Amino acid sequence: MSRETLSRSPAVVSLVCGVLSLGLLAVVTAVGETPATLPSPGEAAWWVAAAALSVQAASLTWARTRPVPALLGVGLPIPVMAVAGALDATSLTSLAVVAGVYLAASAHPVRGIAWPLAVVAAAMAIGGIVVARDLDAPWYEAVGGPLAQGLGTVGLTLLAATWMTARRETREARADQVRALAREQEALVQAAIARERADMARELHDIAAHHLTGIAVLAAAVERQIDTDPGGAKQAVHQVRDQTTVVLRDLRSLVGLLRDGDTAAEPRPETLAGVAHLVADVTATGRQVGLTVLGDADAMGREVGPLAQLAAYRAVQEALANAGRHAPGAVCEVTVDARPADAVQVTVRNGPGTGRPERRGGTGFGLLGMHERAQLTGAQLEAGPTNDGGWQVTMRLPRETT
Repeated sequence: MSRETLSRSPAVVSLVCGVLSLGLLAVVTAVGETPATLPSPGEAAWWVAAAALSVQAASLTWARTRPVPALLGVGLPIPVMAVAGALDATSLTSLAVVAGVYLAASAHPVRGIAWPLAVVAAAMAIGGIVVARDLDAPWYEAVGGPLAQGLGTVGLTLLAATWMTARRETREARADQVRALAREQEALVQAAIARERADMARELHDIAAHHLTGIAVLAAAVERQIDTDPGGAKQAVHQVRDQTTVVLRDLRSLVGLLRDGDTAAEPRPETLAGVAHLVADVTATGRQVGLTVLGDADAMGREVGPLAQLAAYRAVQEALANAGRHAPGAVCEVTVDARPADAVQVTVRNGPGTGRPERRGGTGFGLLGMHERAQLTGAQLEAGPTNDGGWQVTMRLPRETT
């Protein structure tokens, strides 16, 4: 229930209760069949009853915001009416009692309003006893009836208010749970999107770092050879074109993986077997890169999972690209050792460079990507400088034998 509704409902209930109570008082006292048990219109008792019912109705306005004075305003006029001689008209106060107890109990904890509720029940019992005495009722009826009426009216109304409050709180709890689940689902979606973005960024970095490094090397060779060796420069330009074609092919393949149902993307040998093609591409740019395969090459293709092979392929690709940037002219050696029974070890080692390295510093994403891929596939990665001033990257891939 909204705050605006909560603020308006007591005023509406107060107006309705006042109209009904005063209307019933006017009707029953004017056309009642037993006028001896009711005050006559115009008598002092009648005006006291009308005033008491009006006070009760007005008190309902604060039943939600100020329950203690509201309940006292509902309960205390009851014995006043009885003492003034309202007789059976005193029973008309039950309507305001029910409304006041319900409004107060549905908006506040019962423990906080326990004593004004007890005052209301006692006021109803006292008023009933006074009326029963004035009507010469037997003592057991004069005492037992009013007590049962006071406790029953307050107790049953309190029970109904508590039940309705529990239902409302249950609905609110379920709504909060649904909202929490929606927020959790949104957070999971955002986390998945972030992981996908990281994966795409890593793939783009690997593709760009590897191929564009080769293109940069070839472009530098063209600049040196264009005047002294036109034939060599022409050959280097062809190699630049080939490398550019490979970059476009790799990017098209990556984009094809991101599109649902795109079967036009050309598959790439991003496996341990594809390391030979990778080395050949780098060698074609004029760099000195060697490849050594130890052990059963077919077995390593069967016993190493596709994700682990992709991680190894990317590690070799990134290591060669880093060697070209930071150690230009260095001799590189790629070794794939399939002899261990429990793993396949891939090593990329380069010596110290003979040329001037690039001035711009690295972002560090390449090495970070290697470690992330290794952790994802359960591989072990080690990278660091060698004693001769070079650099070595070693990845140990676990076998998945069945």
